[in-house]
Amino acid sequence: MKDIYLKAMFSFNILNRFLMRRFFSGVGLVMLVVCGIILAVTFVERLPANPTVIETVADAWMRLLEYVPLFLPLAVFMGTLLASYNLTKSSESIIVSSAGLSPYQAARPLLIGAALIGIFATTVVNPYSVSLSTSHISAAQLKLVDDAIWLREESPAGYITMKAENMRAAPGRLTFENATLYVQNSEFKITERIKTDSITLSNDGLDSKSATIWDSAARMRTGPWHSPSLLNPQNVLDRYMQPDQISFWQLPRFIEKMNDIGVPVRGHLIQFWTLLFLPLTMIAMAALGVAFSQTKQRRNYSFSVKFGMGIITCFALYFMLNMFNALGATGALPPLLAVVAPPLIIIAAAGAFIASFDTI
Repeated sequence: MKDIYLKAMFSFNILNRFLMRRFFSGVGLVMLVVCGIILAVTFVERLPANPTVIETVADAWMRLLEYVPLFLPLAVFMGTLLASYNLTKSSESIIVSSAGLSPYQAARPLLIGAALIGIFATTVVNPYSVSLSTSHISAAQLKLVDDAIWLREESPAGYITMKAENMRAAPGRLTFENATLYVQNSEFKITERIKTDSITLSNDGLDSKSATIWDSAARMRTGPWHSPSLLNPQNVLDRYMQPDQISFWQLPRFIEKMNDIGVPVRGHLIQFWTLLFLPLTMIAMAALGVAFSQTKQRRNYSFSVKFGMGIITCFALYFMLNMFNALGATGALPPLLAVVAPPLIIIAAAGAFIASFDTI
């Protein structure tokens, strides 16, 4: 009896590995096609903006990684559908059914594979993409207030407030353009007003080679200006970075730090929960693919119809995900519920369809 049980478990393991390989092959093929198209289009689009082909390829690669979170759920869904189509077309699905695997058991390796893809995307792809995209960040990529960059520093000596129209990042420093600064003492009285075309923030403080300075008596002078500062390039970028410009591993500490200084972090919470539950979203899309692939036909399997219906369904689901994220970002729903609810709804609907199909 024990030998029979061990043989049955061994055969199930073989089938599970076989189904998982088919799933990864289907998802890999879809990803290869989609990534190839996006990379080619982005390369042609970015070619005039870069001096060399190598820099254009690097730019296109960076932008491709930014698109991965958008099309990854679609790739998992279509990869699941493609893998199921190949199993049905080759009659291998009959062998799987004959081995005693129910639709739920046959779907398990596909769901595990989808979860692994989500874990890899969260823990590896996201940090790598963020490190590339933030290496040469500019004001166009920051979350601005009134189309301007505002900085404020509080210290025992007083306050410094700066408004700038543009910013350039370089290793170890930030350069602000068309900046206006107000220096106040501890009693909030303005002691200096500085206007300059360019000012640099480094770990040594704020520096301008040519500035126009007014003192508290409204006397004007021009020349270089320097002030020590508690600000540094990194915490300025942290203050203005969008949620998707922060690595998954850095988000918890970043959210805690922003909470301490009173900065709204609802969007960052949405981003964190989205990345944390990305494996659940991948499982939901794989379950939906399994539900769409259910068929009694062994011949003339209408993959094109399934494909078209799947594309339409994915667009509807993408709209639903964005709607829930918007509700979470505005406070209408708790961020955790806004992220978790859509994949749970998809899994429940897909499971109900598979169960009803299996009883036909």
